[in-house]
Amino acid sequence: MFSIKKATTDDCLTIRSLAFRTWGNTYGSILSKEQLDYMFDMMYAPENILKQMNELHHQFFIIFKDDEPAGYLSIEKKENDLFNFQKIYSLPETHGSGIGRYIIEQGIAYLKSICSTPFTIELYVNRHNPAVNFYKHMGFEEVAIRDHHIGNGYYMNDFIMIMKLP
Repeated sequence: MFSIKKATTDDCLTIRSLAFRTWGNTYGSILSKEQLDYMFDMMYAPENILKQMNELHHQFFIIFKDDEPAGYLSIEKKENDLFNFQKIYSLPETHGSGIGRYIIEQGIAYLKSICSTPFTIELYVNRHNPAVNFYKHMGFEEVAIRDHHIGNGYYMNDFIMIMKLP
């Protein structure tokens, strides 16, 4: 049903398209349209996706449902034993299908394949995003909050959540 592949720079437009299809559903009731537009351009302009891949060394993955792109994940290595799940998104019509669990599990499996020692995964999730409960269910715990200025007077108001893996 689900499959995953490492994304390459050739997949930038697919990632952008998936982001466009998930963005409003995820944040439409949380953030203003102006902030949504600002953040989308900041994160998903093709040149910014390329920068994340090439300069910031984020590893992107595309998740498929029945061979169709249905979600994506990006992972940033912050330290030898600390990784950040930067982006975890799936199409609204796939919610409730197990795709979220699949994305998290595949991200963990990838990290275990490249890291032979214990490590921690962190993620930032908007404090009003219903996904907070999903992440708790998956084993993440809230450890802090952050109000991160992203420019233009906008902030990302997040919980910092972590999962420690042996």
